[in-house]
Amino acid sequence: MPESFYEPDGDVYVATELTQGPWDPGAQHAGPPAALIGREIERLGEGRMGGGEGPPAQVGRVTYEILRSVPIGRLRVQAELVRPGRRVELVAATLADEDGEPLVRAQGWRLRADRVSFELPARSEDRPPGPDEATPEKFPNVGFETGYHSVVEHRFARGSFTKLGPATVWLRMGVPLLPGEEPTPLQRVLVAADSGNGVSVTLDWRRYLFINVDLSVHLHRLPAGEWICLDAETYPEQSGIGMADTRLLDEAGQIGRAVQTLLVAKRERAG
Repeated sequence: MPESFYEPDGDVYVATELTQGPWDPGAQHAGPPAALIGREIERLGEGRMGGGEGPPAQVGRVTYEILRSVPIGRLRVQAELVRPGRRVELVAATLADEDGEPLVRAQGWRLRADRVSFELPARSEDRPPGPDEATPEKFPNVGFETGYHSVVEHRFARGSFTKLGPATVWLRMGVPLLPGEEPTPLQRVLVAADSGNGVSVTLDWRRYLFINVDLSVHLHRLPAGEWICLDAETYPEQSGIGMADTRLLDEAGQIGRAVQTLLVAKRERAG
């Protein structure tokens, strides 16, 4: 079995079978591509403001527009500073196939990460049970053994793969994004964040589709540790449009939020 989601080959990233999503054996789960794009954004200016001359830069928000499903193949990713700055930078990135056809476009903000001294106000926060208190669950049978579902650990604090409705689940990467490269906190969040609509299924997935066309991740703090918690709820409407709203946490508390716009439709063939 491969040891990472991707393997570098010059300026191309070769997706391994571990990126395989649960619904289509020929397409990737959107989590690994989101993290691959996030990695490229983090590396701009060697992770510092002002093209590498300022203080550390931290991603505060990144939004992905999913133009096409991402095939399991050879990919190119490019990132650029659209609006450089000393405190705030607008960034953009594109994930494309080897021929240059865009698959995912992303845009977001990097902000100066600099110490600001003040007294934090008290926060009333509903914290779920931690990963050690949650229930491990294997992903339902999707017809093939190896893929994203086989290397990302799931532990449910609320809900279940077999129960419709809101869910609170802890996720942990079992392999790195690239061989021998320790995942960054941002990469750990982005690998997990696209699963909000999948873990909080509201409609029977054997009869309905609820495909996200985008993903927007807002972070007021980067996570500590390996576990990322998704406190997720999906809202389908009979208009055929829906939304998944996910609170993101680590073991210390909330770190941000993820939102997905969903296309809701009946499957052409149920089952």
